[in-house]
Amino acid sequence: MIHYRPMTMSDVGNVPIDCQGTEATVRTRIADLGASAILAFDDEQHVGQLQFRRYDRALRSPAGIMDPSYWGDFGQANAPSLPPGTLNLFCYHVGQLASGDARDPRYQGRGIGVALLEEFVRWADAHGVEATVAKALPAFRPLSVLMGGHPASVYEDHGFEIAARWCDRDLRDRLPNVLAGEHGDSVATAFRDLCDQGCTLDVLAEVAMVVRRRP
Repeated sequence: MIHYRPMTMSDVGNVPIDCQGTEATVRTRIADLGASAILAFDDEQHVGQLQFRRYDRALRSPAGIMDPSYWGDFGQANAPSLPPGTLNLFCYHVGQLASGDARDPRYQGRGIGVALLEEFVRWADAHGVEATVAKALPAFRPLSVLMGGHPASVYEDHGFEIAARWCDRDLRDRLPNVLAGEHGDSVATAFRDLCDQGCTLDVLAEVAMVVRRRP
């Protein structure tokens, strides 16, 4: 049975913090917000997390999709005005048992990513978070699994609204290699099939800024 809870100070040094920053940064974030991620456990084994931090409208990723700050970079969007206490969802690490990029496929496709989002929404409402913003990926599952995100439809099912859509230029430029050349035959085949069906790179690289305001 997978169970979920917020990440607290006692977790620092005991669970992976890849993409969250240094231990000092994570401790500061937890002290500020009360948590820095929602964690998923299979018994005592860490198997996933959804990271979050304060929304910074000026944040820009120094390396496009290759840097964790990508999830807070809405530079190509006409971003709406949001409350000062707005939180920003970052990446989902489903199947992460230890530090590093390895993911255990036994935990993929079991709804853990959606459950992490649901737990975050409950936590945010309980803590009076006025608004939450996230970057939604194109509706192409291999890309969601690879990058650690959700399509807009998942967020909409959980009370988010689309604030802006745009073609992510960096993602568009990298898509052929990211999906077709580096991540196995099944992903390459799915990618080619979509292209054969008339999906352009512009469509496959369309991301969205989604916002949920506290009820």
